[in-house]
Amino acid sequence: MGWEAILYSDPMSSSLPPEWIRQQSRELLHTRVFDVRASEFRHPSRAEGKEFLVIDAPDWAVVAPVTPEGELVLVRQYRFGAQQLSLELPGGVIEHGEDPAVGAVRELLEETGYRGAEAEVLGWVHPNPAIQSNRAHLIVVPDAQPVEATDWDADEELSLTLAPIDEVLAMGRSGKITHALMLNMLFLLEPWWKQRARERGTI
Repeated sequence: MGWEAILYSDPMSSSLPPEWIRQQSRELLHTRVFDVRASEFRHPSRAEGKEFLVIDAPDWAVVAPVTPEGELVLVRQYRFGAQQLSLELPGGVIEHGEDPAVGAVRELLEETGYRGAEAEVLGWVHPNPAIQSNRAHLIVVPDAQPVEATDWDADEELSLTLAPIDEVLAMGRSGKITHALMLNMLFLLEPWWKQRARERGTI
């Protein structure tokens, strides 16, 4: 077979592929953003191991700042990978040992100058489990309002915009938002927002 995978005709089949066993690992590259290591994994039914590349990066936070008026605080910034401006929700790197909600609130304040009510963790996702080991935590900050000046990093240049949540959800569906982690956030934000609207009797 050309593909190193097994295709199952029944997507709900109880037959699962085996989990590989991690063995030794060596660092290939260390940067300020991520590390690259070569990790040897052994298939449980094969004698020899095989080396795979893994990117180790800190966990990230993606923040949905919801204003009292039901708008989202969005940022637009230049992304060097895509080589273009990207419309996104605020977020950034969670520091080692930092609680994800605390890191999210810190990043929100630094990037936008906004602060809100207690942060709510909606969940987390693997940004790219094929090659990355980290997680992205998806966090809502309700009743977000501007409280102080921004505190950008040296290479950060952001423009802020506000848009109603339903409008931002439509942007995600139409392809106007292309950052995959932002779409993950909107996927979890929509039921959260509908529940709040039901509680307020607005739908």
